[in-house]
Amino acid sequence: MNEALPEGVQRVAACLAERGHAHAPRMLADAARSAQEAADALGVAIGQIAKSIIFKRLPDEVAVMVVTSGDQRVDEKKLSSLVCGPGQKLGRADADFVKARTGFSIGGVSPVAHATPLLQVLDASLFRFEQVWAAAGHPHGVFPATPVQLAQLTGARLVDVAQGEPTEHALLRAHAAVVAAQAGEEVPSPCISVCRMNTDTGLCQGCLRRIDEIIDWSARTPATKRAVWATIAERAAP
Repeated sequence: MNEALPEGVQRVAACLAERGHAHAPRMLADAARSAQEAADALGVAIGQIAKSIIFKRLPDEVAVMVVTSGDQRVDEKKLSSLVCGPGQKLGRADADFVKARTGFSIGGVSPVAHATPLLQVLDASLFRFEQVWAAAGHPHGVFPATPVQLAQLTGARLVDVAQGEPTEHALLRAHAAVVAAQAGEEVPSPCISVCRMNTDTGLCQGCLRRIDEIIDWSARTPATKRAVWATIAERAAP
């Protein structure tokens, strides 16, 4: 471990190394407290900056982290519908709350290596890019990852919480990309909600499966479930 690095960056570096991530944090010459500053420093599109935004859920004061593209704004109504139950609502998190829950100061909040457990979601807008850059625990610190790697590193739930109309099937494509990179026997179901079949295409409007792929899902082997996911990704291609 490079002891010359700031403590927060050392913590992120240790977490990335422990999880087998190939890319260590990189220190920028200038501070990158905003997505635009980070994009300018790295010479990438602002959407490639994976910005971490913290909300406070009330009244239980659970920290909710949204990781989204730097060119997107979070739709708080969408987010609330996903992370809040009856009697709960989202509030703004001040600097002290962010520091206490994540261990990082605003401007350098990393999506990994938090001081306390968070409720964390990953926005599908990140999956437009082959590589994104996230903060590494300090305004000068960043690290690269693919969106799939970021999903694996954080264990965050994949969601669509960007403002505006959702890009067609973007969330489904994000799920398919993560499934394609996973190993093991557990393969998640593509179901998004109750299946609604499109009579013109013969596919479910939500998960893009044929009726036979829906009916025999539970009887399929992990390999054939992954094959269905691969077919879904092809059907969901823009």
